Amino acid sequence: QVQLVESGGGSVQAGGSLRLSCAVSGLSVTGNSVEWYRQAPGKQREMVASITSSGSSTEIDSVKGRFTVSRDGAKKAVYLQMNSLNAEDTAVYYCHTWIESGAGRRDYWGQGTQVTVSS
Repeated sequence: QVQLVESGGGSVQAGGSLRLSCAVSGLSVTGNSVEWYRQAPGKQREMVASITSSGSSTEIDSVKGRFTVSRDGAKKAVYLQMNSLNAEDTAVYYCHTWIESGAGRRDYWGQGTQVTVSS
């Protein structure tokens, strides 16, 4: 059974940093793509960063240069290092992955972790 558990959220002042962790069980983080999403109050959930099975990472323009996604296969974890945080980064952050098989695609989400940035 695939499970994703986020941790590391909290309250921080503008300009500060946080590192989010996504503990993954039931599949390999080096064999699957994992994405970080966020959802701010009143807004749609948006993808923030992703890391593919080959290790290639990408971030959306608004966080590029500030956020970095990485993974540790041995620890079965994916991380989101967030620096130079600002109020617009306030949101619930989720990790997400999926499995495609002959039966179709199944998506998996964590429960989310709250990040609050005060200015």
